[in-house]
Amino acid sequence: MEKHDKVKEIGESAYYEAKRHSDTMFAFNIYPCTIPQDFSFVPLHWQDGAEIIYVKKGKGIIRVDHDVYTAGCGDIFLILPGHLHGMQSIPKKSMEYENIMFDMNFLGLGSIDACSRKYLQPMLNGKLQIPVQIRKEDGIYRQAAECLDAVDELCESRMQGYELGVKGWLMLLFSLLVRGAFPEKNPGTGKGDVEKLKLVLSRIERDYDKKITVKDAADECGYSESHFMRWFRDGAGISFNGYLIAYRLEKAAYALRNGNETILQIAEQCGFDNLSNFNRLFRKKFEMTPSQFRKTDHPAQN
Repeated sequence: MEKHDKVKEIGESAYYEAKRHSDTMFAFNIYPCTIPQDFSFVPLHWQDGAEIIYVKKGKGIIRVDHDVYTAGCGDIFLILPGHLHGMQSIPKKSMEYENIMFDMNFLGLGSIDACSRKYLQPMLNGKLQIPVQIRKEDGIYRQAAECLDAVDELCESRMQGYELGVKGWLMLLFSLLVRGAFPEKNPGTGKGDVEKLKLVLSRIERDYDKKITVKDAADECGYSESHFMRWFRDGAGISFNGYLIAYRLEKAAYALRNGNETILQIAEQCGFDNLSNFNRLFRKKFEMTPSQFRKTDHPAQN
C-alpha cells in the first residue's frame, strides 16, 4: 500500500480526478488515509475508476451524489465511476480508512461475456443499483469484509500470484453486491442535477483563484441566483460561498505544506484579495495561523 500521493491529489487536482491509480497491467491500488490529519476535507469529485472506502477506525461524513452518510468503523462504501463523492471530518473526531481504487476493466467490464453483460455494464449505466454502504448489521457484511481483508493481506505480502488473488476476491465481493442489487428506480431522476453540479465544480476547479460570484455559478447551469443557492446547498450540503472558501483554504493549506511562497502570495494565488480576511478564515478553519500551520508537521484540522 502507498502513502501518499493521494494527499497530493487533493491539493493539486479537484473535482474530476483523472489520475490512474496504478498501471494498465494491474489497474488496482490501495491508499491508507486519515481525516482530518491528512487533509481537512475531500471536496466533491468524480473519476473514471471505481473506489471502495473501507473505514478502519473512527467516524466521518461521506457524501455520494445527493446522499449523506455517517461512516463508522468497519463500514464499506462503493462508489462507481462518474458518481460525485466527497468526505469531511466530524469536529473533534478522526477517521482512518482505506481508499481502494481500481478500473472496472480490471474486473472484465470490457469483455464480451455474461459477467460484463448481465452485471457490470448494468451497474455502470445505473440499470442495476447496488448498495453504496455496507454496515456490520447487513447480511453480506461479514463476507464483504473478509474479501477486503484478504485483498489487504495479499497486497501486503505481494506473494507470487497475488494479482490473481486480488482480482478473485474483488469478483467475489461484486457477486455479493449483486445479491443485494435492485432494478433502477425512477430512471434519470437526479442525473441531470448531478451533471449540472459537475459543471459548477469544474468552474470552481478552473477559476478558484479568480473572483467567482453566485451569478457566475448560477449561469453555468441556467438557474436564477435564488434557485441556484438553494439547489447548490441541497446538492453539496453547504452554501456555494462556503464551499468555495473551504476549497480555497484547502488549496492554501497544500501550498503552505509544500511550497516556498510567502503567505501573501499564497493568499492571492488561492483567490483571497485581502490578507487579513484570509488569515481570519484560515485560523477559523484550522485553529492556527497560516504561519503556525506551515511550521506544524501534522496539524490538527477540523
